[in-house]
Amino acid sequence: MLEVRTPKSERARRELGKRAPKLVENGKKTLILQGTKTSNVLNTVLTDIYHLKRGTAIKYSRRNDNIRPFESGGETSLEFFSLKTDCSLFVFGSHSKKRPDNLVLGRTYDHHIYDLVEVGVENFKSMDSFSYNKKLAPKVGTKPFFAFIGEGFESVEELKHLKEVLLDLFRGEVIENLNLAGVDRVFVCTVLSGNKVFLTHCALRLKRSGTVVPRMELVEVGPSMDLVIRRHRLPSDGLRKEAMKTSLEKPKKKVKNVSHDAVEGKIGKIYIPDQKIGDMELSYKAKGLKRERREAKMNKETSSNESKKMKIDSE
Repeated sequence: MLEVRTPKSERARRELGKRAPKLVENGKKTLILQGTKTSNVLNTVLTDIYHLKRGTAIKYSRRNDNIRPFESGGETSLEFFSLKTDCSLFVFGSHSKKRPDNLVLGRTYDHHIYDLVEVGVENFKSMDSFSYNKKLAPKVGTKPFFAFIGEGFESVEELKHLKEVLLDLFRGEVIENLNLAGVDRVFVCTVLSGNKVFLTHCALRLKRSGTVVPRMELVEVGPSMDLVIRRHRLPSDGLRKEAMKTSLEKPKKKVKNVSHDAVEGKIGKIYIPDQKIGDMELSYKAKGLKRERREAKMNKETSSNESKKMKIDSE
């Protein structure tokens, strides 16, 4: 029997609540790690991807000997790290004589391997090799454009799969409304041959055009590389169908201080702050006070008249 451990602290309960299934899931995080042996080129590739995914990525610098994608039993450690870091995407780099500068991009479902794409990196240029204004560097929280050039992205199965993984990897959190000021970069993917794709990252520079719509220019800021597809593995039909399930219920906005009772129905609580009536300034004159002053004046006049009458009688 497996031991079921319950959280003992409030912090652990909150963390488990964040990872629990929701109608609207959290944004996907990316796990970046490396194998037993890596090259300098591959280390720079992983570092640049980490900078592009800043804020939503976790990078491990320790080498992992037990991770071997596409092999039975070689994905256990990868699934463990995915569960530990709560990451749905991963980028794994390795280097060998048979597969130099090897990069494995993949996704997980319920912290189990969903699909894999293995590519080789060629003609790599890092972000530091481009001389450009630092103001054009990608900022945290901005959204990119994607341009897929070539018919292969619609007809070739390997390229279609690579397109799906790249979109999931770099698009960030899914949102409904977008401010155009927050779109400042674009990823351009061009098919060079049947299994080779040229990937480059450009910044958008807005220029005056004499009209309301500005003229946009692309400035290459890196990284850029050629991706040669080596192996890929699609999910099974059953797993794909299960992962694509969506809930028909819309998330209801929580109403504070309102509860429902079977007998009394809808019950609401109203919180009123303490009122300091003694310190309040009354800027109005009450009618009752005016009446009291009028009656006091009349009584004073009556008493004065009686005193004058008594004085006259005495004389």
